[in-house]
Amino acid sequence: MIKSLEWIEGGIRILDQTHLPHEEVYVECRDVSSIAEAIRSMRIRGAPAIGVAAAAAMALGAQTIQEQTFEAFSTKLSALGEDLAKARPTAVNLKWGIERMKQAALKSRDLPLPALKEALVAEAKAILEEDIRINQAIGAKGQVLIQDGSRILTHCNTGSLATAGYGTALGVIRSAKASGKRIEVLANETRPFLQGARLTAWELLKEGIPFSLITDSMAGSFMHRGMVDLVLVGADRIAANGDVANKIGTYTLAVLAKEHGIPFYVAAPLSTLDLTLQSGDEIPIEERSPEEVTHIGGRSIAPPGITAKNPAFDITPARYVTAMITERGIAYPPYKESLRRLVER
Repeated sequence: MIKSLEWIEGGIRILDQTHLPHEEVYVECRDVSSIAEAIRSMRIRGAPAIGVAAAAAMALGAQTIQEQTFEAFSTKLSALGEDLAKARPTAVNLKWGIERMKQAALKSRDLPLPALKEALVAEAKAILEEDIRINQAIGAKGQVLIQDGSRILTHCNTGSLATAGYGTALGVIRSAKASGKRIEVLANETRPFLQGARLTAWELLKEGIPFSLITDSMAGSFMHRGMVDLVLVGADRIAANGDVANKIGTYTLAVLAKEHGIPFYVAAPLSTLDLTLQSGDEIPIEERSPEEVTHIGGRSIAPPGITAKNPAFDITPARYVTAMITERGIAYPPYKESLRRLVER
């Protein structure tokens, strides 16, 4: 199984995804600032992986805190979390990882501070292992929605690279293949950062899953020609009403799928839910560098000096989502009720 990150002595080692598919380069991160930079630069990416990395950053940052009372320690830990949360605003798992570590510290407040710091490292390591188990559960529950012979359209990267291991939407595809189903994948290239072309194609190749890479603008044509049986994507944040924030271009696919009567499925862990937000209108959308649009591989593809827009995510209204696959089961509309039931189980 591909590992996007793993614990090493005194830190974590990440697979630098900006070098894929041509090189497998690993980077060691041993403090909060280096992990925050890796998240900002998309050396590590994908909502679940960001949550795991955030937990690791908090555990490593805790080792540097010198205060001798829990109150002072907690104040410093919260400050580290506030800085880390600025790395990327849309994926709620970043905040989730930070908050879970703060809660872990609170539960261990009566321990001597050296033992408290050790407990936080243990919690961060447990979160990594838990993420793999959660993704495997998503895969097992979601693969029942895939029929033998299905042609599946994907967007962005939702595999091991986007998680601690196994994957969300791509994990469902892996589980379907493991169950003996014949499947074929159409992988959108996912402009402008090309996560589909660079990362999903790399993973599918390693897994031996039949696939074809297509440009984002081809998706409607393949649907119209009857060459797509279902669309399967991940999520970076899901509001209480079921509106989904995911990689830019997801909304377009959802509308096209609805027009052609094709099921549109979202696979995500429950940690991606943000029940504090009533709708997708409240989800912050990250605006990334215009150079990701005007350049590919460091080479300009547009006239110099032009203006470019680069929102990294869009919002797919819940009415376009056929079902949501989580580690506790599959949610169907109305999502305000079905998602809450899964959370409260």
